[in-house]
Amino acid sequence: MMRVGILTGGGDAPGFNAVIYGALLRAYQAADVEVVGIKKGWKVFTYKNEDITPELVAKYTQVLDISELDDLHTKGGTIIYTSRSNPFKALAKVKEEEKEIRAKEIGKDMASKFDKLGIDALIAVGGDDTCGVAAAMYQFGNAKVCACPKTIDNDLAGTNYTFGFFSGAQLASNALDNLTTTAHSHQRIFIVEVMGRDAGWLTLYSGLSAGADIILLPETPFDFEKHVVKVLKERANTGYKYHIIACSEGAYPCKKSIEEDFKVVDIKKAIEELPKDVFGNPLLNKLNMAAKITKELKDREDLAEFFEKCDANYEIRSVVLGHTMRAGSPNVFDRVLGLRYGYHAMGYIIKGDYGKLSSLQGTEIVPVDIIEGSKKSLVDIHSDLIELRNAMVSVKHKSKEKLFK
Repeated sequence: MMRVGILTGGGDAPGFNAVIYGALLRAYQAADVEVVGIKKGWKVFTYKNEDITPELVAKYTQVLDISELDDLHTKGGTIIYTSRSNPFKALAKVKEEEKEIRAKEIGKDMASKFDKLGIDALIAVGGDDTCGVAAAMYQFGNAKVCACPKTIDNDLAGTNYTFGFFSGAQLASNALDNLTTTAHSHQRIFIVEVMGRDAGWLTLYSGLSAGADIILLPETPFDFEKHVVKVLKERANTGYKYHIIACSEGAYPCKKSIEEDFKVVDIKKAIEELPKDVFGNPLLNKLNMAAKITKELKDREDLAEFFEKCDANYEIRSVVLGHTMRAGSPNVFDRVLGLRYGYHAMGYIIKGDYGKLSSLQGTEIVPVDIIEGSKKSLVDIHSDLIELRNAMVSVKHKSKEKLFK
């Protein structure tokens, strides 16, 4: 009997349970495979080998019986829990020249824990952190591991789309749609912060879907005066009474704008003081950009006066969607995609084709190298999606100008 562990790591996403159920379906077909849920992501892997007792193993593992989990793929969340435990967090305190050596040590150490946990192989389900850890285990520890790409941010290079993305984008789009009624009723400017630390996929898709008036992304640093103030003036001048700004949590101003446009908020200092991730990158999601833009706009008396001349209210509110975007059941796309990812990942394990990431390429699920597949994927600034964003922002008010001539 082959025992295959499966864990879910990182932020929760609609479709986690679908992956688990897909893996169970394939394991049941094989007949001689038992699936063991590893609870709370990589948490148990952070323990020293000598501390992993039978009691600890019992605490962190659970044999998954498909007969007790009917239609698990329809349910949100993850039945085996998740956490942001990252065994590579220790690298943040290691000197740059020693990081690769230490990474190899951690990878080998984690692979050695399979025996302690009583598993022969592992399926890791998660985003770039979770899949990156699995890739290191495979690369440095020769671990029998495969992975499934999860993240509502859709920022993994190895697949066209991650599961969880379209459910998250739909929730964000719904929120933007709903806020439009309040914005219209009160004639307000709403700055809506959408998840996406490094990649703007969620903000771009939900913003386009809901018809946001301004869409700010990490991939295209914005000019506050040109891309926010000027657009608001042009919209007010052509009769618009309310405005929705979709702002990615990782969006930030360009260098010129940082130096010239922000009078109330010291953006430069705020960025310099941001906490860093384990690789030394600033955590832009901690910048609270929507709140900073709101604060800056509220102090713009010239803009308030301009709005008054246009017979429009000048009232600004910021809204952070946050974890509401991860909530609830997966939509049809993520249910089916999750099932397919889990089913194929278990198939790779059974065949002994380790070091693979289940990947959506077009309409097919194919195995890709877990090391390459775990890398980041950002919005291509030359894509038609960016062209659409630019067109949507400008065409609305420009097309109305003829009505006022």
